[in-house]
Amino acid sequence: MFVVISIFFCGIALGYLLKDISFLQHLSKSIFYTILLLLFILGLSIGSNETIIRSLPVLGSQALLMAVATTLGSLCAAKFVYEYFFRKGGREQ
Repeated sequence: MFVVISIFFCGIALGYLLKDISFLQHLSKSIFYTILLLLFILGLSIGSNETIIRSLPVLGSQALLMAVATTLGSLCAAKFVYEYFFRKGGREQ
């Protein structure tokens, strides 16, 4: 996991250093389609795994609970940050 995170941060640093190269500014569309392809391949590998498919009801309910909890937590944190940092005297900036 450390290797993956290290590669990610090296990519961020390299992207920051090379941000003025015009070729890199046109990559967002190809990155989007690459991510879609990777998600499709991930779905194929999950669909072909018997163990995951058999335990999907339990995993699915746990995943749903985690997704709802993290979404609500993120909304609460965003509301707190908005109220604390971006509102002054009850009026929006």
